[in-house]
Amino acid sequence: MEYEYTFTKDAFTVTDDMKAKFDNYGCILVRNFLSKEEVTHIKTSLESDEFKAYMYGVDDGEGRKAHMNIWNQPGDDITGMLGRCDKVVTTCEKLLGGEVYHYHSKLMGKPPKEGGRHLWHQDYGYWYENGCLYPNMITVFMAMDKCEKANGCLQYLPGTQKCGRIEHHRLGGQFEADGERIKEIQKHIPLQYAELEEGDALFMHCNVLHCSSANLSDKRRWALLCCYNRADNNPVKEHHHPQYTPLKKVNDSEILSCKKLIDVEGKSFMPLGVDKTSLLQKVET
Repeated sequence: MEYEYTFTKDAFTVTDDMKAKFDNYGCILVRNFLSKEEVTHIKTSLESDEFKAYMYGVDDGEGRKAHMNIWNQPGDDITGMLGRCDKVVTTCEKLLGGEVYHYHSKLMGKPPKEGGRHLWHQDYGYWYENGCLYPNMITVFMAMDKCEKANGCLQYLPGTQKCGRIEHHRLGGQFEADGERIKEIQKHIPLQYAELEEGDALFMHCNVLHCSSANLSDKRRWALLCCYNRADNNPVKEHHHPQYTPLKKVNDSEILSCKKLIDVEGKSFMPLGVDKTSLLQKVET
């Protein structure tokens, strides 16, 4: 894969080649972006009862629910250190070409046998509705579990950020991109499966089309996604995600040194019924 790289501690930086590949394909894949120790430490927070209490389910239109937990501010806990750390934030800034701020983060959970699908969409299909005038936005998809076809890994069409924003409509509790247009696009762009090991990360432009199927396997599929907006793309209307808020970056070492499992007051978790672009329903964890 032309846009695949491997993370090397103390030597990773966004090169001209990476930036060119991101501009062309709308994504770069970084293997071993998080160490095994970092993933294990992050999961002590994500798997805590306090964190799981904020999980919700979004109807996938087929009777299953895609589980998620959304927070607007990074906070000072373990996942907050991840969302603020240099290797995440600086990489996003170099790929987008300017200062970014934390737009929101989320845990995307697909429990075994029942985790619902995510429909074909662009992240900007949602965020356009929030008053973000430009698609200068990015998502960092970090695998907390092994992601493979069997457990509903991410599927995407690299390069589709060049297609511009596609019309979306609501289906179940999600937005879905125009299916006929996607069929035409797929005649030109081959489908890719993001089969990831724990700690691998996919940096993805907000207009890249992607989806995932239901998890019918006996293996859980969890991923942590951090989303950023460029500072000069401040939304023109107030909504359920933050306006520009300066982001205080931290050293990568803070991920492992942080011992706070959850910073409830500092994270601004998304409560039921607040998200105007998706219908959230409480689920049992």
